[in-house]
Amino acid sequence: GKPFVPKAAAPELPREEEVTLEPELEEALANATDAEMCDIAAILGMYTLMSNKQYYDAICSGNITNTEGINSVVQPDRYRPVPDEPPNPTDVEETLRQLQANDPALEDVNLNNIKVAVPTCPQGDGSHPRVSVPVPRAVAEMLEENQTLQSLNLESNFITSAGMLRVLAAMRSNRGLRELRVDNQSQRLGDTVEMAMAAMLEQCPQVLRFGYHFTLQGPRARAATAVTRNNELR
Repeated sequence: GKPFVPKAAAPELPREEEVTLEPELEEALANATDAEMCDIAAILGMYTLMSNKQYYDAICSGNITNTEGINSVVQPDRYRPVPDEPPNPTDVEETLRQLQANDPALEDVNLNNIKVAVPTCPQGDGSHPRVSVPVPRAVAEMLEENQTLQSLNLESNFITSAGMLRVLAAMRSNRGLRELRVDNQSQRLGDTVEMAMAAMLEQCPQVLRFGYHFTLQGPRARAATAVTRNNELR
């Protein structure tokens, strides 16, 4: 084999490059544990010596939080289960009745996250048979008559594109609603509906807040401009 050649000793640092600390600091660093050195490195901004979790745990706490040191194995955060939201307690049938009756005491309606099937709204009087009307149509007819409702939340439901267009068309006859939220329906509403949403906001200056995540840049920009203008006018 090859003859053994010892490695050359590391050259000593020039005297001008040597760092001399206070005696107290020298003693503290000499006796510091690996975990304490990790926290010191984080405080000094040497984030490349540790994982992101170790770094942020160190700088966000006034105490020594890293108990494993710089060379520890990166471990994920413990999973924290989040309980499901409680069902929406809104009585849908009673709410629709109040809406159709134009009840001035009803100013805020939240039909978001309804766990049970939303019933259809009965219509008719004593001399005619009662027929079932889909909820979007019932809501649209309410919006054409009701002028006291301030906020309406229809998020996370099963409204189709046709039903949403009916609701948006009814908004042109309404002058009281200030907030309308219709995001997260069971199916994609489509480009035509998004264009109708932007047009509704431009034609309804009373609407100050509109809850929907646009997928098209054009309607999104028109809607943002219209909502800003409506708030300025208000």
